[in-house]
Amino acid sequence: MDHTPQTPLPERTADDGPEPDRFSGPSRIAVVGRGRLGSALCLALAASGTQVQGPLARLERPADPVDAVLLCVPDAEIPAAADAVAGTARFVGHTSGATPLEAVAPAGAIAFGLHPLQTFAGGEGPRRFRDAGCAVAGETGAALALASGLAEWLGMRPFPIADADRAAYHAAASIASNFLVTLQAAAEDAAAAAGLERAEARGLLAPLVRATVDNWAAQGPERALTGPAARGDEATVQRQRQALEERAPHLLELFDALAEHTRSVAGLRALL
Repeated sequence: MDHTPQTPLPERTADDGPEPDRFSGPSRIAVVGRGRLGSALCLALAASGTQVQGPLARLERPADPVDAVLLCVPDAEIPAAADAVAGTARFVGHTSGATPLEAVAPAGAIAFGLHPLQTFAGGEGPRRFRDAGCAVAGETGAALALASGLAEWLGMRPFPIADADRAAYHAAASIASNFLVTLQAAAEDAAAAAGLERAEARGLLAPLVRATVDNWAAQGPERALTGPAARGDEATVQRQRQALEERAPHLLELFDALAEHTRSVAGLRALL
């Protein structure tokens, strides 16, 4: 991609006609929110040649003129943050996966959405965005082009998401990322019940997790599934359950739910 800076989109008047459905290159952008994502976005945008202000505090206004403001704040705080930056930019967007675009209405600007489908634990550099998916949305064609263009500028793969689909999409992201961490914490508990130290368990289980994720990504869930459920070995599943009942009973409800859903996936596998 050619990263030569170009002129930002001009201010639009009533006589300008339809807004262009294009991205005109690096813009002057303010990022509001000093959390993990806001900090990472500022670093990545600056590294890409964008003129960026921030990360700003949640209710802070840009000090200098900008073309767009990107709100990286908790979902419940988006309207207040949007109101705080009212009148500062032609475009105002948020980075929420689940919240509709109407949340930025208090800004009185053209709304857009930019949700990197990536996880940030803090301290990540620009490369964390490379090849990640990015859910984009725009109130107008120009807003969608801005969101898509920014995603591509950072090396991400943009895909459109409608407001009506945002909650279901974000649930998928939570299951794939947040719930995976919760599941691995449960695996640590089970390993501890077998006498392993938690740090030792993570070191031993991590290669298994990575290989499993690679198999799922390459082959899909049905072909990637292994273990007793995939073989229909209910005797082994019941021995696992009994061990947890005796040593880690707090995991039983989760184990039962996962075992039942795994049987469904195994049933699909049998049809291949």
